[in-house]
Amino acid sequence: MKVDGRCHCGYITYEAEIDPEKILICNCTDCQTLSGSAFRVVAYTREDAFKLLSGELKIYVKTSESGNKRPQSFCPECGAPIYATADGTGPKVYSLRVGSIRQRDQIAPNVQVWSRSAQPWIAHIGSMRKFEKQPQIDQTGKVSLGDAGVRSKWTASFSRGH
Repeated sequence: MKVDGRCHCGYITYEAEIDPEKILICNCTDCQTLSGSAFRVVAYTREDAFKLLSGELKIYVKTSESGNKRPQSFCPECGAPIYATADGTGPKVYSLRVGSIRQRDQIAPNVQVWSRSAQPWIAHIGSMRKFEKQPQIDQTGKVSLGDAGVRSKWTASFSRGH
C-alpha cells in the first residue's frame, strides 16, 4: 500500500510502501516514553521503499533492553517521530510511526508486542465514555463535559491539581 506522511509542522514529508497486514502495537516502556503515550503503533517499510520528500531528519540513538542500538528519526522542528530502524550496515527496515501517515484511518494493527509492559487499563478503552472533541476547560481547571455527574468528578479532580 502506498502511503504518504508528514510531521506535525510539515517540515518533514515522505512517501513509502507498507504492508497493511504488518501493523503492530508496541507496548514496550521505551515506546511509551518516546511516544508520550501508553503504546506506539508502527507500520513496516523497507529502506528502499521509503522516500524523504522534504526536510532533514534528526536522529536519536536509543539502546534497547537487549543492548541493540535503535536510531529514532524525528522532525528537528516539531519533534514528531517518523520512524526507527536498526543500527549498522546492510538493508534496513523502517518502523514508521502510524500517527505520521496520512492514510492512518485505512490501516489497523493486528498484533501487539511487549504485552508484559502494556498498561492494564488499555483493555477497557472501548468501554470508556467518548467525546467527539476536546471538552471546554476554563482557567480554574473546570471541565464542561455535558453530564453533571461526570462534570463534578472531573471538576473536583482538576481543581485538586490531579
